[in-house]
Amino acid sequence: MNINYTARQYALTPDIKKYCERRLVAFEKLLGYPVEANLILSVEKYRNKVDINVKTKGSTLNAVEETQDMFSSLGVAFDNIERRLKKEKEKLRERKRRKKEESLPSPSVDSDEQIKRVIRSRKYSLKPMSVEEAVMLFETRKDEVFVFRKFESEKWAVLFRRKDGNFGLIEPE
Repeated sequence: MNINYTARQYALTPDIKKYCERRLVAFEKLLGYPVEANLILSVEKYRNKVDINVKTKGSTLNAVEETQDMFSSLGVAFDNIERRLKKEKEKLRERKRRKKEESLPSPSVDSDEQIKRVIRSRKYSLKPMSVEEAVMLFETRKDEVFVFRKFESEKWAVLFRRKDGNFGLIEPE
């Protein structure tokens, strides 16, 4: 762990150093590897300002807080960085999970024994509409198939996207 302190118009106390080191050790435990931190503590009139830069393997996190008390500024800034570190770690974990799921080979099953699943979809319109209305509604969606009731005959019809970019219409007799 590498910590650089900079105090502007402020006397750095051992209590503040101890507090900062304790919070940064918690970051290292959370991440599992050492971090590098730059802390800038400054006082302007009645405002105690803290600027914390934490460099990790993949990113640099920065937090700036300003309150009446130096310890409260440090606490809020460290909480902010800790929240962001947890979020980044969760994102990384999710990315790793997705890659493993995609890369797993499917179990080898003979073509005769392959099981086909039926997945139900509720993407249809109960409201009767014309074909033009259905096309306009279908263009706003990203679905492949749209089922609707025709306005003229109250019969069901299916609208689907063709590979050439046009729409196909299936009407039962």
